[in-house]
Amino acid sequence: MRIDIISVVPQLLESPFSHSILKRGIDKKLVEVNIINLRDFATDKHKTVDDYAYGGGAGMVMMIEPIAACIEDLRSKCTYDEIIYLSPDGELLDQKMANQLSTLKNVIMLCGHYKGIDQRIRDHFITREVSIGDYVLSGGELAAAVLADAMIRLIPGVISDETSALSDSFQDGLLAPPVYTRPADYKGLKVPEILLSGHNEQIEKWRHEQSIDRTKKRRPGLL
Repeated sequence: MRIDIISVVPQLLESPFSHSILKRGIDKKLVEVNIINLRDFATDKHKTVDDYAYGGGAGMVMMIEPIAACIEDLRSKCTYDEIIYLSPDGELLDQKMANQLSTLKNVIMLCGHYKGIDQRIRDHFITREVSIGDYVLSGGELAAAVLADAMIRLIPGVISDETSALSDSFQDGLLAPPVYTRPADYKGLKVPEILLSGHNEQIEKWRHEQSIDRTKKRRPGLL
């Protein structure tokens, strides 16, 4: 998979892809992540990528010209399955979407800033808009990192134990059950006996029941 992320502040994306599972996927060459500085496509000496909004109002708007030039440059070198704009009014990210996007080959992510991007980019270049929640961030970089993480960890080979991703919360529409590790008894706080029994079938049944119960209590809308 190739992910190209367009950003006004690419420095914000250096850390997420330099550690842990994402770095492992990159090091294994299972995914290629490129951070593109939008200011490299500005046409003036000040590297301007934003301007005042037509019609007035507070806040600046990201200009069409540098964004269009950047996307067109990328498309001249590669065919993309999706060009995604991270936006608070986009389609809400969930596990089903992450599963689907993880199967793609080439993706562009555009990080918004200020009051957003010129609508003509959304109308004529963007193929999908994604939100990570009903709130506003200072920019789309953190959202892009979240989306990329959700996608990359599902690529076969990125996680050493691939069955681990299949048992994550939401994969079966339920929250994950509680988990425990050593010691079995910590100052009287004990691990449920069933998990120490060695009876795999009974353990899986218990976990499924716990998942249903936890989902009913915490996220009943998922059921």
